[in-house]
Amino acid sequence: MDERQALIAFGALSQETRLRLLRLLVVAGPDGIAAGSLAERVEVSPSNVSFHLKEMERAGLVTARRDARSIVYSAEYDALSGLIRFLMEDCCSGRPEICAPALAAPCCRPGERSRQ
Repeated sequence: MDERQALIAFGALSQETRLRLLRLLVVAGPDGIAAGSLAERVEVSPSNVSFHLKEMERAGLVTARRDARSIVYSAEYDALSGLIRFLMEDCCSGRPEICAPALAAPCCRPGERSRQ
């Protein structure tokens, strides 16, 4: 990921509803969540959710697919990993041991639920 792509991604995430939507999609995994269900969960109108999801889709952070009459959105894990790598690539002025705890922390611990 280059700086321009990172700026677009951070721009797409710099809004509360979008960040909440993305976190729900990350938790949902590759199967994703239908747009209508996302709207209910974040308690905003379906048109508002669609607007925000389209912005994140343009930034490459989510993907959409049709499933019967629904549009199902999923987190784009490769893009999210790229964003994290972009932030960490020049970690700690050549002293990677400082960043090691952040990089070693598992994101998905079995049996643990994230705080939302």
